[in-house]
Amino acid sequence: MSLSQAQKKAFRSIGHHLDPVVMVSENGISEGVIAELDRALTDHELIKVKLALPEREDRTAMIEELLDASGAELIQKIGKVALLYRHNPKVNPKLSNIKRFENHHGRR
Repeated sequence: MSLSQAQKKAFRSIGHHLDPVVMVSENGISEGVIAELDRALTDHELIKVKLALPEREDRTAMIEELLDASGAELIQKIGKVALLYRHNPKVNPKLSNIKRFENHHGRR
């Protein structure tokens, strides 16, 4: 499922206020990182990931690995932070960053 530009823009707006919930070190992607990424995407749908890698090419490759492993979609990449989204049809509205934003701002 590919998101429209309007959806991505809305998600970037929501993501602007989020803190990174998954950190990837120079050691790379471990099973623990993948498990935490999967849990965070399942709970929150929209998350920030911080990549502690100095080289842009390494960060880009790492993001591709994370997307492949998680089935998430890249919404935005700025510096060492990536904003990822994966839809969860059974998400808890109290945990989902998207649902909480919509409920807080009176959107459906």
